[in-house]
Amino acid sequence: MSVRLMTSRQDFDNPWKDILEAHFPACIAFFFPDIYARIDWSRGHEFLTTELQQISRDAEVGKRWADKLVKLWQLDGEETWILLHLEVQSQPESAFPERMFVYFYRLRDRYHVPIISLAILSDERPNWRPQEFEFEQWGCRVRFEFPIVKLLDYEQRWEELERSSNPFAMVVMAHLKAQATRNDIDQRKQWKLNLTRQLGQKGYSRAEIVSLYRFIEWIVNLPPEAELEYQTELAQLQEETMPYLSAIERTAQQRGIEQGIEQGIEQGIEQGIEQGIEQGIQRERRSLVQRQLTRKLGELTADVLTQLNALSSTQLEDLSEALLDFGRLEDLQAWLNTSG
Repeated sequence: MSVRLMTSRQDFDNPWKDILEAHFPACIAFFFPDIYARIDWSRGHEFLTTELQQISRDAEVGKRWADKLVKLWQLDGEETWILLHLEVQSQPESAFPERMFVYFYRLRDRYHVPIISLAILSDERPNWRPQEFEFEQWGCRVRFEFPIVKLLDYEQRWEELERSSNPFAMVVMAHLKAQATRNDIDQRKQWKLNLTRQLGQKGYSRAEIVSLYRFIEWIVNLPPEAELEYQTELAQLQEETMPYLSAIERTAQQRGIEQGIEQGIEQGIEQGIEQGIEQGIQRERRSLVQRQLTRKLGELTADVLTQLNALSSTQLEDLSEALLDFGRLEDLQAWLNTSG
């Protein structure tokens, strides 16, 4: 299948914002290990959203995407602020170095703390590597340099990414494959399955699996037909790897919530939103359980489908765990007769 899959800048921007907040220390450790080693992570870190918004309003130089301002502590006890700028775009932007400089001097001037400016370049132009802003006129000169990483460079380090247990190795792989497979849906679906499978092989915690799966689900998006095929094959992975059950189920719930909110908004009443959320969650859970049962036991009868449709949300959750012990359709029927 070769279909052009459109991916907007916003499609990349939102999941990157979420994953940066979920795994910020891992991000710095992966991309900037020398800086990571200088920070006292035992004292925690704080996202300075309000402070960044104040600076952003004053620094209208080009467009900003997925910026983060974080307060940290150095090992020597001094407070440090890190400005992490993620540039998600398909074309180089000439104003980018100046924007990095403007952010730096405005933050420094307003808050009088050390500012460390870092950039992650996730565009698709190998030779675009802005690392400094320079101005000189009539004997006056300013030169501002900042560290960068280029995600495209990791294409040549793929085996290293697959060996790494850092969550951001998975983030980079998902981002690169999302870019590389825009025009080949079959390859995109296979890579999405491959990446999802790797989540259960790297020793991630449940919370890490949930956030990384959401990132993959969002950034490696598929058209409806391919998504259905992916979900069907995913059900088999859930049977083989226990940690997926709760993690992916929670993600399915989130999709149901989003669908429910849309449905409720269309109805235009608060009650409609609440009902829509509940119906969305129920619909996603029932669909997931039905796919698991079909994959494990074969085609379900009309009577069984009717009974499944009558199950409550709690009963469906119980069934998603019980079905792992089913070996034949009669086991499912016995469960429905006693617990359903």
